[in-house]
Amino acid sequence: MPGRHVIHAITPGDHFSPLTGSAIPTVVHGLSGAAARAGAPRARVVVDRSTWQPRYDSADVIEYTGVRGPDRKARYADALRGRIGMTRSAIADYYRPIADAVRAQPPSIVIAHNAPILVRLLRDTPHRVVLYAHNDLLRTYSRAEAGRMLRSAAGIVCVSESLAARTRDRLPEGLRGKVHVVGNGVDTAQFTPGAGRQPGPTRIMFMGRVIPDKGADVLLQAVSQLDGADVAVEIVGRPGFAADAPLSDHERQLRELAEQTAVPVRFQTFVPRAELPALLRTADVFVVPSRWPDPSPLTVGEALATGLPVVASRIGGIPEAVGDAGVLVPPDDSVALAEALGGLLDDPARRTALGAAARARAEARDWSWSWRQLTAVLDGI
Repeated sequence: MPGRHVIHAITPGDHFSPLTGSAIPTVVHGLSGAAARAGAPRARVVVDRSTWQPRYDSADVIEYTGVRGPDRKARYADALRGRIGMTRSAIADYYRPIADAVRAQPPSIVIAHNAPILVRLLRDTPHRVVLYAHNDLLRTYSRAEAGRMLRSAAGIVCVSESLAARTRDRLPEGLRGKVHVVGNGVDTAQFTPGAGRQPGPTRIMFMGRVIPDKGADVLLQAVSQLDGADVAVEIVGRPGFAADAPLSDHERQLRELAEQTAVPVRFQTFVPRAELPALLRTADVFVVPSRWPDPSPLTVGEALATGLPVVASRIGGIPEAVGDAGVLVPPDDSVALAEALGGLLDDPARRTALGAAARARAEARDWSWSWRQLTAVLDGI
């Protein structure tokens, strides 16, 4: 697609900044940097002018003034409107400032991240709109509504085969051929292995949103079964991106669970992205104990790039990201997770081999790899 301009529309209020840990800005930054290295025109990204700075320098920013998002009552009313064939007006109003900002731009390929409504709002413009799904966006849509919403989409991109299968199942048959997969990449220059293992206990790390779906409690239950093991656990993250937010009920429950565990457990708050590589290099094993079908967690690629053996749930798009560079266990199964961790603790040579395989897999799946996949999709629309 030489010469064609790309505009990324990220979710309202999201921060196109290294200060956030949000997945969508990270993906846009990674793709935009890879596009520039490949000689493509400089990408643009539509951003609420009130969001955090500094901003990533990988793309030019198109600013707009955002509006207040719909509350729970408005979202519920929207879902009812959709069911009876009407437009979800509350979410349309929320995204209209983005649509207006895009309308003012020369004809481009608009990549609407997690925003089916933008496909509809921009249907009468010269732009080619591609829905980029990072999550199961259509779970509250009937097939009929999904068809009305996405009929004019130039393409639908999903971040894993698992998510693509769920998305196709929610679409009318005539739109299923528009679904493509572009896997998440990783910055292998930023995330690199450490110089060597530091003395002390084997450090097991969880990093991500500390919510029940992500399964940090399953990890704590698992390590409590590792009798006599010389290990330490670090749980990094918060439910959101506010480091000083009050503890959630789930976080308090995790701390109570940690007090009942014989191994030391350290909780660390939300960490800006710039600090993640050094933090990951302090770990020996990385655990992704999700109990929900996570489409493609970025932390998997970042741990692989750091050369860490990964133990992860066999659910959603996680197995696609891990490949043969880690150990997969059933979700929400602390016994299986404990057995997998115990096996790695007893076999340092296997940990070393998995770490080497992890780095090799990450190098083959960096952001340039993702950009090539996306380019192939855009060339075909």
